[in-house]
Amino acid sequence: MGITRRDFLSRVGQAGGYSAAFLTMQGMGLMEAQPARTQAVEAAAGSGKGIKVVVLGGGIAGLVSAYELCALGYDTTVLEARERPGGRNYSVRGGDKVVFLDGTTQTCSWETGHYQNFGPARLPSIHPTILGYCKKLGVELQVEVNMTNSAFLQNDAANNGKPVIMRQAVNDTRGHVSELLMKSVKQGALDQEMAAEDRDRMLSFLRTYGSLDEAGKYNGGDRAGYAKLAGAGDESGVLSQPLDMHTLLDCSFWQGMLFDQQFDMQATMFQPVGGMDRIPYAFAKALGSSVKYNAPVTEIRKTAKGVKIGYKQDGAPRMIEADYCICALPLTILRSVPNDFGAPYQKVFHECTYANAYKVAWESRRFWEQDYNIYGGLEFVNTGCSPIWFPSAGMFSHKGVVVSGYTDESSSPFGKLPVMAKFDESRKSIERLHPGRGHELEKPMYVGWGKMPYNEGSWIRSYVPNEQRAPGVAVAPQTGQAQHPTQARTETNTGYETLIQPDGRFIVAGDHVSHIVAWQEGAALSGLRAVQQVADQAKAAKLAQAGAATNAPA
Repeated sequence: MGITRRDFLSRVGQAGGYSAAFLTMQGMGLMEAQPARTQAVEAAAGSGKGIKVVVLGGGIAGLVSAYELCALGYDTTVLEARERPGGRNYSVRGGDKVVFLDGTTQTCSWETGHYQNFGPARLPSIHPTILGYCKKLGVELQVEVNMTNSAFLQNDAANNGKPVIMRQAVNDTRGHVSELLMKSVKQGALDQEMAAEDRDRMLSFLRTYGSLDEAGKYNGGDRAGYAKLAGAGDESGVLSQPLDMHTLLDCSFWQGMLFDQQFDMQATMFQPVGGMDRIPYAFAKALGSSVKYNAPVTEIRKTAKGVKIGYKQDGAPRMIEADYCICALPLTILRSVPNDFGAPYQKVFHECTYANAYKVAWESRRFWEQDYNIYGGLEFVNTGCSPIWFPSAGMFSHKGVVVSGYTDESSSPFGKLPVMAKFDESRKSIERLHPGRGHELEKPMYVGWGKMPYNEGSWIRSYVPNEQRAPGVAVAPQTGQAQHPTQARTETNTGYETLIQPDGRFIVAGDHVSHIVAWQEGAALSGLRAVQQVADQAKAAKLAQAGAATNAPA
């Protein structure tokens, strides 16, 4: 018997929730899909004709700047120190070499098709600018599984150090908290805060939210999972025994449990098919010969008419002059490049601090899928290398690349360890969560951004000393996982306020001049803003020239 379209959509909603029904309606053509958008620069088409701009750095900020400049007709040159585009957007594959500042070299030997994004590795759905460029440039995206309820949490101080499955920690905590709140409501402790009608509604809500019985007790439930799964015949399944509230409080699992509740970590997340560097390579293809590789900047100078940039091209000294310069280099690099930026800018360059994020990645049998029913997502341990990050690509294949350790090593003992010792610590974290699987890890690769040439840090943490509430990246105290806050800065930050203003014909771009530090969205938006600043200056200069010509004596 057929069903109506209304019934079908109703069943989809019951099974998958509002999001599933919404996407289904879009797919059926019943609702218009909202396209990913990029912000437009307010400038007339062709307004850049005859104006030359040099962009320093071929990361996302520099590439976006160059792309938009070219679209407006500017004569644009990008100087990129590496042999590749992307900056910190860096995907490593078999055959690639990772070289540190001290000359330490690692050669990747992973199987064909395997890769790891050692820089950014996810694209939030709330970042329409970078998603818009992916659509415009034809970069194919797939879903990135940021969190899964099948993942494990582990804390040495609780549950005898045994790992706890995420779904059990989350739902047992919700159940215990709901039970406590129900007791308070029933005892009248909240009568002053709510009307009688709301009291009854709250009790009904807590029974559902916390999976409580009619007496208001939490005794576990299928949300928290099964000790033995149900099967056919008389195999009805055995529910997991609830963890007590004392254990959950001692575990300090909160950061791991709530990780994907951060605004910029919420589903749905995306990633380019084949690696995050598909984005910069798509920009590079569109820009063609405008990008000069193996061209590190050696000096940045002002001239009477614009700017003059010294660089090396395959080791030979070169010089380029232009009307404007968009500087998308990390501030750590600007410390050592002779330049004509003003004193306030120099102060920020030399006094800012950067995080030194790292990742350790291994090739391995997909034991997480095959043995634990874990498909993508993160796991957390309270000591050692955390989190564990499972791949969202290549599911159901035999092998994959797993990350064991991703955080800021600049102020931790881990940062002082030699590379082989880092690998040992990384392996231990896998073993804590999945005993016996550590020996399956092979072909490790380590990237520490504080050691990478032309970066010397991952993202800005503070702009000048004594500005303690740095708008860069905070580090969660329990998990050590890097967090990337997106909220607008509300404090006065003299360093940031300096950088967002043009220094004559020098304009700074990069996620460090955005409110979305450490994300490609922030870098892309800063590039758009930099192009707008160039366009505004160029327009003002043309108006001034026209006025001068009008007022000139006959």
